[in-house]
Parts: sequence; structure tokens; C-alpha cells
Amino acid sequence: MANNVKVSGGVSFCGLLAIAFIVLKLVGVVDWAWWVVLAPLWAPVALAVVMGSIAAVLKGLERRVRG
Repeated sequence: MANNVKVSGGVSFCGLLAIAFIVLKLVGVVDWAWWVVLAPLWAPVALAVVMGSIAAVLKGLERRVRG
């Protein structure tokens, strides 16, 4: 019997981008606000919340129309 083990994981693109922005901020290459530097970490979560909210509203409207 073959041992098929798949391992996934690692740092995402947003994680790498956040690390790059943090390094650039700490060495003084960029003079951005910290909320901009950390945007790659919170922006995907914010996008998911917005998309989930829109989906919930649309589902509620659909139920209301179908009555």
C-alpha cells in the first residue's frame, strides 16, 4: 500500500508582501503609516467580511422576494 501524504502550507503571497513592507518600513526605505504597511495582513479578512455581508444581504432579499 502506497503512503500518499500531501503536505500543504507555507507563507502566502499576502504574508510575503507584509514581511517585505515591514522590512522596508523598519529600515527607513518607505515612510508609510503602519496601517498601510500591515494592510496585506488585514485586507483579505476585510474583503471576506464585506463579501460575506453582501452575500447575506442578497440571500435575505431573495427570501423576502420568494416570500
